[in-house]
Amino acid sequence: MRDIIHVDMDAFYASVEQRDDPELRGRPVLVGGDVRRGVVTSASYEARPFGIRSAMPMAEAVARCPHAVVVRGRMDRYVAVGHELRAIFHRFTPLVEPLSLDEAFLDVTASVRLFGPAADIARQIKTAIRAETALTASAGVAPSKFVAKIASDVSKPDGLLVVAPEDVRDFLAPLPVRHVWGVGRVTEAALHRLGLWTIGDLA
Repeated sequence: MRDIIHVDMDAFYASVEQRDDPELRGRPVLVGGDVRRGVVTSASYEARPFGIRSAMPMAEAVARCPHAVVVRGRMDRYVAVGHELRAIFHRFTPLVEPLSLDEAFLDVTASVRLFGPAADIARQIKTAIRAETALTASAGVAPSKFVAKIASDVSKPDGLLVVAPEDVRDFLAPLPVRHVWGVGRVTEAALHRLGLWTIGDLA
């Protein structure tokens, strides 16, 4: 049985902007392009209660939250922070599979002999990220990538969820189908029309 950790940064681009500019902290921040034609690439957690999400047209996001601060993305900055994150991950295992700048799978099956149980490794990684980058991450620990990714998703923000092998079925069954990797709004709506609302319904 493998020990997999999925680490996912919390509102990565927006959090980097809030970290680098103290005036943005505690305010709804939208990172993206032109207000008229662009889309939201990242929204701070202060913007989430207004129903704002990534890939939403920026004009719609600003209409929902007129007092939001719109910031143009700084990809070079995000790439630099991404390199810092990779360096932290590689301290614990060489088996790192990046999914994007701000998330990755880590296979720590062999690392437990050096660093302790996978849950402890995940805590150490989260602590290192906070100490060295002043950012937060969520982590999921499970026997597979599929379950680990869902675990990190439901533990956001700044959470840690461990799903033991014997608990996988009970963990997944009640979750909405949108938690399945790759299921977007269109697919979710199609599944709902078929009467499939939870992951358990798909089994």
